[in-house]
Amino acid sequence: MKIAPTARPKKEALSRDRIIDTSIELLDFGGEEGLTFPALSKRLATGPGAIYWYVNNKTDLLISACDAVISRTIVSRPPCPTPQATIVDLASALFDVMNEHPWIGSALSQAAGKMPVVRIFECLGQQLQAMGLKEDQQWSAASAMISYILGVGSQNAANSELARRQGLDRSRYLGQLSKEWSELEGESYPFTRLMAKTLQSHDDKADFLAGVDFLLIGLLRRSE
Repeated sequence: MKIAPTARPKKEALSRDRIIDTSIELLDFGGEEGLTFPALSKRLATGPGAIYWYVNNKTDLLISACDAVISRTIVSRPPCPTPQATIVDLASALFDVMNEHPWIGSALSQAAGKMPVVRIFECLGQQLQAMGLKEDQQWSAASAMISYILGVGSQNAANSELARRQGLDRSRYLGQLSKEWSELEGESYPFTRLMAKTLQSHDDKADFLAGVDFLLIGLLRRSE
């Protein structure tokens, strides 16, 4: 259950870091719609004008909050024995953080070319270079990898948040979908019918990481 953030004592000095951390709390509780300057002002016990000394607008604030979370996620990763393991570890961490903070997907979509995306792009790119990919392969490889990680991770987080808001029970919902798939006309939908049982029991994160593995296998073959 999410607990609404409360105002802090005014004696705390206002700073950009404090504004961003408070924005993350508001975003976690109320999503992107919950991040407003009146709500932020109340939470910080200050006026909107003071906040504008540190951020330009809501989009700037949203991207800065996203960058703070992404930066902390990347910095906190332990060393891995191989570039491939590092990519899998980063992908797994990003999947978890997007699930924990569902608003990050929207923030990243508004941050094309900006620091949150650049941090991920750089981290992935360095590992792809270490894997031995040729220079003319590195851009498309990094682009494909980041598109997959952020796209699938964001969609999974959005699905989870929608289910939470609608009070859906995942097992029951997938069970009903599985039943509908199994009843499809066999000649037109043989594969979907075959996958009906798997749908009911599949693990979202395991499927996500399998996709990362498929990409890495293909990239390793290209680097040979």
